[in-house]
Amino acid sequence: MENIRSGELPTLIFCIVVCQLAGVLGSVFTRSSVSTWYQDLTKPWFTPQGWIITTVWLVLFTLMGLSLFLVYREGLGRADVRMAVGVFAIQLMVNVLWSMVFFGLHWPMGGLATIAVLWFLIVLTTLKFWPISREAALFLMPYLLWVCFAAFLNYSIWRLN
Repeated sequence: MENIRSGELPTLIFCIVVCQLAGVLGSVFTRSSVSTWYQDLTKPWFTPQGWIITTVWLVLFTLMGLSLFLVYREGLGRADVRMAVGVFAIQLMVNVLWSMVFFGLHWPMGGLATIAVLWFLIVLTTLKFWPISREAALFLMPYLLWVCFAAFLNYSIWRLN
């Protein structure tokens, strides 16, 4: 990875904070249901403990912020950068939407549909990032893998309930 210049540090922090704020917003819906509705659901044996999920998301949102930074630093004057950042913003909103649908509305089937859209948008974001910064695209791979796991978990919860 190319060194981060001191003048870029505020932008890097901003990108990470924006992504972490999406996680905080999503957690508002999660927190209100995790000790009530979600606790009463039948879950598959491979459901991770809450602290594991929280830790993974903290790391993933940080990687997403770093990824966004690597693309953004190439300049919004470029049409491909604007498009890539726009797709990234949409996928970030859909990430929050999943929490709203699954936890806020208590709707696993709706969550499954939402996470399918999220998966597609992560792939699209990765494809848009690749020609701008391969490192940025690669930083999204753990996120994509986790969303694959989360989609299977969402599906399993839907089937069991």
